[in-house]
Amino acid sequence: MATKLDKPLRREVAIDGAPYMLTISPEGLKLVPKGKRKGVELGWKALVSGEAALAQALNASLVR
Repeated sequence: MATKLDKPLRREVAIDGAPYMLTISPEGLKLVPKGKRKGVELGWKALVSGEAALAQALNASLVR
């Protein structure tokens, strides 16, 4: 049986050699550069509904 997520879980990850903090909470995910406060947040509803993939595709099309 899986453990219910009832409080934030924080882990450090290295992305391209730079340290980031990943927080998994009942509300969603948050990824911030280590030592900073602002980062990328993604709610569970956005992830499940496909809004996250749509936003990423829109961002990619605007960068070109």
